[in-house]
Amino acid sequence: MLIHEDRLFPAEAGARKIAKALYAQVKDLPIVSPHGHTQAVWFAKNEPFPDPAKLLVQPDHYVFRMLYSQGVSLEDLEIGHPELKDARKVWRIFASHYYLFRGTPTRMWLDFVFQEVFGLQDRLSAATADLYFDTISEKLKTPEFLPRALYERFNLEVLSTTDSPLDSLADHKAIRDSNWKARILPAFRPDPVVDPEFAGFKENVRLLGEQTGEDTTAWSGYLAALRKARSRFRELGCTATDHGHPTARTANLPDADAARLFRQVFAGTSDAQQAELFRAQILTEMARMSLDDGLVMQIHPGSARNHNRKLYERYGRDVGADIPMQTSYVDALRPLLDEFGNESDLTIILFTLDESTYSRELAPLAGHYPCLRLGPSWWFHDSPEGMMRFREQVTETAGFYNTVGFNDDTRAFLSIPARHDVARRMDCSFLAKLVVEHRIEEDEAFEVAEDLSYKMVKSAYRL
Repeated sequence: MLIHEDRLFPAEAGARKIAKALYAQVKDLPIVSPHGHTQAVWFAKNEPFPDPAKLLVQPDHYVFRMLYSQGVSLEDLEIGHPELKDARKVWRIFASHYYLFRGTPTRMWLDFVFQEVFGLQDRLSAATADLYFDTISEKLKTPEFLPRALYERFNLEVLSTTDSPLDSLADHKAIRDSNWKARILPAFRPDPVVDPEFAGFKENVRLLGEQTGEDTTAWSGYLAALRKARSRFRELGCTATDHGHPTARTANLPDADAARLFRQVFAGTSDAQQAELFRAQILTEMARMSLDDGLVMQIHPGSARNHNRKLYERYGRDVGADIPMQTSYVDALRPLLDEFGNESDLTIILFTLDESTYSRELAPLAGHYPCLRLGPSWWFHDSPEGMMRFREQVTETAGFYNTVGFNDDTRAFLSIPARHDVARRMDCSFLAKLVVEHRIEEDEAFEVAEDLSYKMVKSAYRL
């Protein structure tokens, strides 16, 4: 077997026994995936997934960034090509370098997919590359491996995509209009129309105005257009917004100053500091709108995106050259919290790539302000070690119930069950440790395990 049934459980026998009992209770609970980057078109059209390389290598930046770090060119992996010229060659390159993923969460996720989804048991390598490619290719052609069938097989209850305000959401409409009973929901990601440094910002804002019938050359019309766009998303089941800003900075400018700043960024005369101030103001405006329409607000700061300039210029955004940055929350969030921090009807979920903030900033903030919750270990830290560090540093101050369970944040659809399985095993291991140390009772651990795996995410995201 590629994966051991006791993986990630404590080595100590007493704790392992409790962790296994906790896991047995939660392992088959439905999966709620409230934040990720899968594509609604897969489920709207319900067509077979392409070859293994197109499905498992090309869209997964965890995979190709590791290969690139060891000298494999992105051109050889055909990154950025809409269709692969030689999918088997790409797969063989991946397979011959699979040893690079030893000890990483990527290895666990992929081995889970290979064994549990495709029934493979021999380890992937250069020697087994063609066996894998042929086996996976043949199964992807069968009805059982169509996107909708896999959604049901994975026991998914809710799956959220991430979508631009400019998206027509036609695929979401198609899913809703079909007879298929599944909850695939859009999430409102406004970066293209709120970040002055986003490529095509001015044109995007103009298009937003055309779509909503508002004058987006003026601050008031711009805000009205954003409200209308949010309303359109809500009509298709959206419950959350998502904000991928460089920092967590917020601002609360007088309306006249905000309007003046908007005119500068729209005209293209703003500098980097003004662009950052505008993003900061937008977070506060988004919180204000969330109080009105009930959308949960997610803030994903702290990534130096597109760090490798040459790769960005050659391949565009999201090619795996994003790097975590030091991030401040206490001072950065103060303007927003001064205005809305005590609103219990507002939910703001904070994420971080800066683990040094867990116990110093994030847990104390979420442990006090009614509007704040902490998102799970994210991106570079959604590993067993990262999950354990999160629980150890956050729980002492924020407890469990100021967190929101787990989300997988993935483009790799087939890995969703694997990622949730890792999270459930790690949470059960952490709870087992508390039980054997007599810090909580066993019946409490069973209750918390179910809450972390299923109930809290539904509550936090209003699902």
